[in-house]
Amino acid sequence: MTILDCGGKSLDLTRPRVMGILNVTPDSFSDGGDFISPDRAVSHAEQMLLDGTHIIDVGGESTRPGADAVSEQEELDRVIPVIEAITEQLPVIISIDTSKPGVMREAVAAGAGLINDVMALQAPGSVEAAKELAVPVCLMHMQGQPRTMQNSPAYNDVVSDILDFFKQRIAVCTSAGIPGERLILDPGFGFGKTLEHNLTLLASLERFGEPGLPLLVGISRKSMLGTILDGAPADERLYASLAAAVMAVERGASIIRVHDVKPTVDALKVVNAVKFGVNG
Repeated sequence: MTILDCGGKSLDLTRPRVMGILNVTPDSFSDGGDFISPDRAVSHAEQMLLDGTHIIDVGGESTRPGADAVSEQEELDRVIPVIEAITEQLPVIISIDTSKPGVMREAVAAGAGLINDVMALQAPGSVEAAKELAVPVCLMHMQGQPRTMQNSPAYNDVVSDILDFFKQRIAVCTSAGIPGERLILDPGFGFGKTLEHNLTLLASLERFGEPGLPLLVGISRKSMLGTILDGAPADERLYASLAAAVMAVERGASIIRVHDVKPTVDALKVVNAVKFGVNG
């Protein structure tokens, strides 16, 4: 399926698409605290839309290593006003970045058309919520929990182990009544992986096309790039992020989740021109 129905808005994945990150959190690794107020969040969403994003991914709980957990009510208080305002003002698909079924329900009711779950619907009640809400779901792989995931992650074979995880989660979802054509896969760069694991995943990304589902890749500004760049801080990782985005698309990624929308859109225009022609 190359066109997804995101709550009444169509997401055409015949070309790679950009998902713009909108963290309404005080502690996200790159932009924590920048867009806490709904007005600033909507203004940033509007700029990302003008820059060419196809999806706005709204998150109210940081999943960086060591981040504090937040309550469901606190997460709702952060994301729902932003989703409602974006829905009212901008013609864009909204994704809700959450693992809590209660937040999924309220976010979709407020206008979100896609669920982006770093826990791959493993939280109690989340599979049932996703079935009920009938919007596409991104299943991400993470070894461990966000607070401890970078404490010595280990795999027998990182690619095969994650593929096995996806096969298991796809089976759980489809047996619960979630159609396979509503699922997206994300190998979870940086979530319980060493630098070597992350590089192996990027080099072998084509293998994640085996289940026949769209791939979402989020490498933007991540610490793996900072390590490669000899410790460069998050706001100095743009060019490395663009290189990773281009490599991911060339290896089959359908959605690239990024902080820097316009540079990524421009980079992917070159990829598309080579692959499909300038007017293709």
